[in-house]
Amino acid sequence: MRVIVTGGAGFIGSALVRHLVADRGWTVTNVDKLTYAANLNSLAPVADSPNYRFVKADICDAAAMERIFATTAPDAVMHLAAESHVDRSITGSAEFIRTNILGTHVLLEAARRYWDGLEGAAKDRFRFLHVSTDEVYGSLPPDGYFVETTAYDPRSPYSASKASSDHLVSAWRETYGLPTLITNCSNNYGPYHFPEKLIPLVLLNALEGKTLPVYGDGKQVRDWLYVDDHVKALTLAVERGRVGETYNVGGRAPMENISVVHHICDVLDQLRPGTASRRTLITHVTDRPGHDRRYAIDPSKIEQELGWRAEQTFATGIAATVRWYLDNEDWWRPLREGVYSGTRLGLLGQGGARQTATSKETSP
Repeated sequence: MRVIVTGGAGFIGSALVRHLVADRGWTVTNVDKLTYAANLNSLAPVADSPNYRFVKADICDAAAMERIFATTAPDAVMHLAAESHVDRSITGSAEFIRTNILGTHVLLEAARRYWDGLEGAAKDRFRFLHVSTDEVYGSLPPDGYFVETTAYDPRSPYSASKASSDHLVSAWRETYGLPTLITNCSNNYGPYHFPEKLIPLVLLNALEGKTLPVYGDGKQVRDWLYVDDHVKALTLAVERGRVGETYNVGGRAPMENISVVHHICDVLDQLRPGTASRRTLITHVTDRPGHDRRYAIDPSKIEQELGWRAEQTFATGIAATVRWYLDNEDWWRPLREGVYSGTRLGLLGQGGARQTATSKETSP
């Protein structure tokens, strides 16, 4: 397979590229704008592979997208490029609208023109996979689960932008016949995760003896999915998924945020003991504006139709994640010192004025 992966220098994107190049032997063109959360060091294991190519480009650049399709002649597009951090969307929504909505439109049009020019088996084989989030569904009641037919109810600028892009992809299927698929995933975690998200932020703060901020009462529920399990699901969706379908991808691991923080503290205490339990560093802070209370995915459809199963439990996945960060300080240390130090984002001052912070994937 020859594929274009957009956002392939991000957290999930780089895991996907590593899997496709190293494990599957696919020919991958990685298209990434290289914003703050992108990191080419995450691709070091495959950077010199003959079946890997990197192109720095913005998906909003129509001419660049046309050129990439023409030179790559892909069998599929796996579209992950997006602004993804809810907190950043609260105080900087414009970039989310631009990248997630307008960028998806540009990419769909480039794909449509390319696909229109194909014939025979090449046209039948082509797929456009749009990788989205469970946050488009809004907040669940206690004990509820998202399924593929759950009505959309986005509550943040980020989730609204992703819901909009989902609808664009569906419309291009219905209107133009473009062979699209959509996946909506739960919160990802694992190695190479930019340290603005809950798990790497808490992990690194705990490692450095800093405060561990927990929003509100910490009882917000998220469904956790190990990133390597997720990228295997995406690969199966391209290979076996039915055109026009949506597949929800979750790890069957819904947990309260406070429990996630406790797990991280306990694993870190075991692997690198300190003078006291890291749980003593936990501090409850003012909740995020519009914070959804519960997310949880029922992944039965992708399990039954495509034969996918999450291989990692949360316990095994979080242990592997903590070990990776302990062993790879050379990857995360430059990010903590030069890109994002852990300062809280997404706070609004009086009258909605933005509070600046010194300093994206699925958010806590």
